Amino acid sequence: MKILALDSSGLVASVAVVEDDVTVAEYTLNHKKTHSQTLLPMLDEVRRMTELDLNSIDAIAIASGPGSFTGLRIGAATAKGLGLALNLPIIPVPTVDSLAYNLYGNEKLICPLMDARRNQVYTGLYTFKSDMFVIIEPQCAVDIADIIDQINEIGREVVFLGDGVCVYQETIAKLTKVAYNFAPSCCSRQRAACVAALGEKLYQAGIMQNAAQHVPEYLRLSQAERERNQKSEEG
Repeated sequence: MKILALDSSGLVASVAVVEDDVTVAEYTLNHKKTHSQTLLPMLDEVRRMTELDLNSIDAIAIASGPGSFTGLRIGAATAKGLGLALNLPIIPVPTVDSLAYNLYGNEKLICPLMDARRNQVYTGLYTFKSDMFVIIEPQCAVDIADIIDQINEIGREVVFLGDGVCVYQETIAKLTKVAYNFAPSCCSRQRAACVAALGEKLYQAGIMQNAAQHVPEYLRLSQAERERNQKSEEG
């Protein structure tokens, strides 16, 4: 099976081609430019370097959210356009799940943290039992203190990863009562290869959509929507 995977849900843009458990190519960039500038050129470079025939792809796995509203829309538009043109299914992979999948096989508590601003994070709690991926707390948007309270209540050693770590490192140190550490840089950000790996499992479980059906999973209202609602309530 050959999967094309895309992730533009956060600060990182990432494209990968995975075929039969082999990562054929992965292009990941975490540098200044917007995803609208990078994602399609990255995809084209992967296609060119691997001599990829897009018609040989079986499915497109996309980090479906939560994350940056703009980033998710760019990724969704790219996946939908390719899916419609090539008549391919879309595999919607929860962003936080795929971030946790970076730490495959880790039997400690895994806590991805994506900065959602306003003292909130996109997060969840995960672990592995042998090779089984276990979701303890599904991805959610919560106050950083709330997820740490839940970790303390569970009482297990935890590994934090994601772009929220550097933002909330002092809060983590202050509030976390269990042993903890931080994932190294090589596996602490979004990777399209992880989106593909988890996406293949979802595909085998029959979790997929056609291109027209796919929409990002934001988990919360955008700032513009919140401000509009606030004005309506005040009015």
